[in-house]
Amino acid sequence: VQLQASGGGLVQAGGSLRLACAASGRTISNYVMGWFRQAPGKEREFVVASSRLGIRTRYADSAKGRFTISRDNAQNTVYLQMNSLKPEDTAVYYCAAAARMEVTTDDYDYWGRGTQVTVSS
Repeated sequence: VQLQASGGGLVQAGGSLRLACAASGRTISNYVMGWFRQAPGKEREFVVASSRLGIRTRYADSAKGRFTISRDNAQNTVYLQMNSLKPEDTAVYYCAAAARMEVTTDDYDYWGRGTQVTVSS
């Protein structure tokens, strides 16, 4: 499956962004879909994941209460709604697909090109 993230940009602290991850090649209903992010000089870190039907989700502590993952399997797209953004959310955000609900990068088999999110203070 090929993945392409979009929707990043520059936003002030407290603002919102909605990222989208469009998939092609295979249906995302076969996969757990996750979002990761990587800030400059830091390792890529888990943000959130959604089970195949979107019934179960798992959030990093940093994302709880502010970020929401959703998926439209019919449109083969996953979304990440980010509210109350903070400067420390600045990173390149990546979507990824996995066979199981996991939080480590090694467990994700397919990765999209990231989209830059910059939050100004």
